[in-house]
Amino acid sequence: MESIRFEIDGKPVEAERGTTILEAARQAGIDIPTLCYDERLAPYGACRLCTVEITRDNRTRLVASCVYPVEDGLVIKTDSERVRKIRKMILELLLPLSPTGPLESLAQKYSLEKSRFTAEMTACVLCGLCVRYCAEIKKANAIGFIGRGIERTVAFLPEVAPSICPTCDRECLALCPSGKLVSENPDGIWFPPLPWQK
Repeated sequence: MESIRFEIDGKPVEAERGTTILEAARQAGIDIPTLCYDERLAPYGACRLCTVEITRDNRTRLVASCVYPVEDGLVIKTDSERVRKIRKMILELLLPLSPTGPLESLAQKYSLEKSRFTAEMTACVLCGLCVRYCAEIKKANAIGFIGRGIERTVAFLPEVAPSICPTCDRECLALCPSGKLVSENPDGIWFPPLPWQK
């Protein structure tokens, strides 16, 4: 496999072609925060917390490190002032949805005491981990996204979930970074009503 040479935070790094920036950084011992990433799943790039600053051919831009492949000569900054500012804004937007768990510890890391924004406390940050795990790993498609825009939410699908979910030990619950599935469903499977059933 062809090796690619590049730089992360001033450190020369080598990785195989096709490796993402996030994977390469982790292999080099450099931490980049994520919410929607799971190494078992296809890269998704939903939460954007893994945003990094890249420079190539005198052009600098921000990219999601979980989906961007390394390139020869790439200069990557994982903790620049610009990157920290973007991550802090993302956290500020997400924090009202789920002020506990991973978001709370990330907010502390980025010195975010309080969000300027308000939102209905849904707790779901729409990272898609549960949906993707059910589709890609379990091949069951018992949980999915419904609705669009601000109405988008995650729901167990009543035509599939009752027969599939009880046999899989609710593996999707452990993936939820906000605890939405667990909090809504402490004793059993959560089957929220679909929009047309309300």
